[in-house]
Amino acid sequence: MALTSRRKGGGVKHVADEYTNSRQACQTAILTLATPMPDTVIFEKSEGIAWVTLNRPRQLNALNLAMRDELWAVLEAVQIDPDVGVVIIKGAGNRAFSSGADISEFGTAPSYVEARRARHERDLWGLMLGLEKPLISAVHGFALGAGCEMSLCCDLRIASEDARFGLPEVNLGYIPSAGGTQLLPRTVGPGNALLMILSGDPIDAQTALDYGLVQWVVPRDQLYSRAEEIARKVLGRPPEVLRLAREAVRRGREMTLAEGLRIEATLAARALRLRSGS
Repeated sequence: MALTSRRKGGGVKHVADEYTNSRQACQTAILTLATPMPDTVIFEKSEGIAWVTLNRPRQLNALNLAMRDELWAVLEAVQIDPDVGVVIIKGAGNRAFSSGADISEFGTAPSYVEARRARHERDLWGLMLGLEKPLISAVHGFALGAGCEMSLCCDLRIASEDARFGLPEVNLGYIPSAGGTQLLPRTVGPGNALLMILSGDPIDAQTALDYGLVQWVVPRDQLYSRAEEIARKVLGRPPEVLRLAREAVRRGREMTLAEGLRIEATLAARALRLRSGS
């Protein structure tokens, strides 16, 4: 399946060419956004890597409903695209990966109602967590609120030295609600998670590395080349084995150790059968 993103009158169309396999009967376009509007997400594909760019740099790549819809369309298409093995998510501009949810839409009608409906019908975070292909977030500048939570939905996280991670919702009289209260303690431990959540204060890239929130910190001018290097290394591994390994880790997080070991044994046996061709 070839996925393209092409501009038309200031708008964007995400088109999936006809593609059918035993798992999904997807034969025609997944989604077409024909109404002229700014491109809030830029999709590019190169040699097995899908580059997904959050593209509202003037708003620090704040996540609004339009961006949510476009991200959903892109990730749905990537899921069934056999030419994509790894996805890298990054932010446009020099200041931010994403500053979080667009607060200009908060408390407004019909945007508030629409936002609740969109979250119910299009669970973007659930889609990211369930994606069968590895996700890498390449973070520079601010990754706050939903921007931080989006990075937590990724398998691997690389940050530039200027990156700042935070969940500032308590400062707005709210709590993290895009997975932060669950994903952050599973990633950095409950103590560090509570420190970030209860204070609302951001942490720098070195602290994020110390916490285990990111796996690499690099100079800003090396961020994307290093992310691509990591992606290419992952691409060199058998995709079905990667899927099984990720499944073992993710399912095991919700289980007791004994249950997790049983899942690991089951999935390892499946990997052995794949290797033997049986």
